Amino acid sequence: MVTKQLSGTPEDADLSRADSLAREIFSEVANKWALLIIDALGESTVRFSEIRDRVEGISHKMLTQNLRMLERNGLVERYVHPTVPPRVDYTLTEPGLALRETTHLMCDWTQRYLGHIEGARGRFEG
Repeated sequence: MVTKQLSGTPEDADLSRADSLAREIFSEVANKWALLIIDALGESTVRFSEIRDRVEGISHKMLTQNLRMLERNGLVERYVHPTVPPRVDYTLTEPGLALRETTHLMCDWTQRYLGHIEGARGRFEG
């Protein structure tokens, strides 16, 4: 993926523009695995295997890809301990913690409207 460079223009922050940096970031971060990983990390430092155990159904490859993307975007910090075998820990940065708060709001919304959505799906499928 080619990353757009921030030029400081208002267009860079405009999510409605397909070519904006904000849209690129939003597309990367707003996926189910990234949001579940952010939630699983919580406010502590967590090992790779612990994250995998907390995010049911995620493959090793998908977890690795999403952790790298989150690290690239400054939402996760990765610590490699100089041990054999290497031990790797992950923790959320300040922006990652802020996104986690938003993720919790989305979870609350889902729980609040689950019955409504389930009913709408039933009516739709008729």
